[in-house]
Amino acid sequence: MKKIIIGAIVFVFCLASFKLFAAESAIPLDKAPVDITDNASLQRGAENFVNYCLTCHGASFMRYNRHRDIGLSNEEILNKLIYTGQKVGGLMESAMRKKEAEEWFGVVPPDLSVIARAKGADWLYSYLRAFYRDEATATGWNNLVFDRAAMPHVLYGLQGEQKLITKTSDKGEQKTLSLEKSGELTSAEYDKFVGDLVNYLVYLGEPHANSRKEIGLMVMAFLFGMLILSYVLKREYWKDIH
Repeated sequence: MKKIIIGAIVFVFCLASFKLFAAESAIPLDKAPVDITDNASLQRGAENFVNYCLTCHGASFMRYNRHRDIGLSNEEILNKLIYTGQKVGGLMESAMRKKEAEEWFGVVPPDLSVIARAKGADWLYSYLRAFYRDEATATGWNNLVFDRAAMPHVLYGLQGEQKLITKTSDKGEQKTLSLEKSGELTSAEYDKFVGDLVNYLVYLGEPHANSRKEIGLMVMAFLFGMLILSYVLKREYWKDIH
């Protein structure tokens, strides 16, 4: 009986979590171009993260020197990723104080170490491309994926400014975005910029994923080999027994 009650509680919790996430993502999500074996993309994403995200958001579970795993030397890490005088072995912490962040934004910006695991790559990819102008909000921005997001559109200089277009049809209300003012990048370039950033955020959530998969494949190959040897040995021992 106890197991049934616990199972019911877990089911209700998972269902409530799914509904909450679904409400937050009312529009179809675009597929994120994730490939954590692409070191060039991860290096670009790391630079994008440091230049545009790390000012407000921390990644306190990650050390700078871990970027050697994606092909950067200590010197490149110092030149490309560290601008605050920290050491290569230091944690990727935000320079913004929590008290100041709460005063400015009304909430402390979350740590992004595991944000890709919490939200999903497709959600992040769609979210970072779905900001639009909304003068009714405190920041002057809103988001089609996450309504009334506290975060302003810090990448608007790259993407430009989008406008929300609402159409009503037999299928119900449909919301789309239209680019009203161009940014420094074309739409394709901005999508690639965000793709690299999201790819890096996925890597950030589990930096050892590639090595874990390699070790897993080696272990499976070893066990398969042992299975064959065990079978051959068994047949050898039992061949004269009828």
